[in-house]
Amino acid sequence: MFWRGVLGYLPVNIAQGVVGLLTIVLFTRVLTPEQYGVYALAFSALSLTQTILLTWTEAAMARFHARQDADGRLPDHFATLYRLWFGLALVVPIAAVAVLKFAPLAAPLKVAVAASMAAVVVKSLTKLSQERRRAAGEVSGAALLDIVQTVGGFALGLVLALVGLGGAAPILGMGAISLLCLVFVLPADLSRARGGRYDPAMARAYAAYGLPVALSLILALVLSTTDRFLLAAFLNEQAVGVYHAGYSLGSRTLDVVFIWLGMAGGPALVAALERGGHASLKEAAHEQAGFMVLPELSAGAGRVVPWIAVAGWLSGVTTYYLLQAFTLAKRTMMLIACMAVPAGANVILNLLLIPRFGLDGALWSTAASYGVGAVAAAILGRRACPLPVPWTALAKSGLACALMALAVLAVPAFGGVVELILKASVGAVVYGVVVLALDAGGLRGRIADILQRRLKAA
Repeated sequence: MFWRGVLGYLPVNIAQGVVGLLTIVLFTRVLTPEQYGVYALAFSALSLTQTILLTWTEAAMARFHARQDADGRLPDHFATLYRLWFGLALVVPIAAVAVLKFAPLAAPLKVAVAASMAAVVVKSLTKLSQERRRAAGEVSGAALLDIVQTVGGFALGLVLALVGLGGAAPILGMGAISLLCLVFVLPADLSRARGGRYDPAMARAYAAYGLPVALSLILALVLSTTDRFLLAAFLNEQAVGVYHAGYSLGSRTLDVVFIWLGMAGGPALVAALERGGHASLKEAAHEQAGFMVLPELSAGAGRVVPWIAVAGWLSGVTTYYLLQAFTLAKRTMMLIACMAVPAGANVILNLLLIPRFGLDGALWSTAASYGVGAVAAAILGRRACPLPVPWTALAKSGLACALMALAVLAVPAFGGVVELILKASVGAVVYGVVVLALDAGGLRGRIADILQRRLKAA
């Protein structure tokens, strides 16, 4: 299931990578630094609202689908989740009115925040549909839904920015495309609840699992967005725009890779545990871990800004592998403990370092805080559901990473986009040749298996 997901979600990975780069390159040119800062703050508000109110239902959809399918209770599963979701969604407009009425925001930021509050409802409902497809192993359907939202939201947001809607434009484009997707997917998804009933016991189980997940994600958002809000407070919105653009550009490759692996890996681990027990889980986790160390190290070694690479690497390893121990064991309360320490450390470090060092202080604070979070997740995760660490694959990948870095440094620094493309190409080729030669993570065998299956299918 993991490798089918890795291949099936590859187009999503490519689309997100291209769109992520274009978002940074084009929106930083179409929007002023102040407008881009407004967009960054509004997007943070969108993420925070969705996480506080709605994400726990999305988490429950993903985690309990396999179990309810095995028990023949999928209609009850959908009926319960959708009733919970619609009840929670009613809170969003109330929160929006309160923020817009009482928060001391400038007019452009108010417009962007209003757009984010509207977008959060349709984005979350679309996410619920996508999680259902991922959990059911419908890779092509989940991938198509993601690609349409990613590409369509970017394209429409760019058009709206060109016509002068400012920092609200990317948010409006994102929300409008999600709404369009719902027109096609929501009727079929709601029909799956036909014949089912709302089950209070099931709802309590979902809340007991999902609410700690949401709380831990809130702390993760504190960890990842505090620097933006504090930069706005200590400096200005232009500083937020500059920081957000630079940080996003530096971390985008890692983000996309880990999201791609998370799409494939999360459902595969849940299915392995529910259908084959801890023995199957250990085998699946070892397979994923061995493959995961390959892209994470290669993406981080040649970064111009090492603090961004360190933060992105630690964040990806923690979120998409180490924290899986708590969701698999359904001990999600431990997620809160894992995230509380680094989130608190991030706030304190940002308060101390931003006033003195500005943007550099924000970078140092975030990297250090993610390091604290990774250590906490690794230690506490052993107590919940031990996941293997592929030390051999890690060592081989580290060697390949070092050789790649030397090759990239040997490329002349003549500047411009051509240099960037050339260094990226040289690094990718050298790294790919080395990991194949060393057979890091059993990569040669995996490639051979995939090719054999493809040839048999043909």
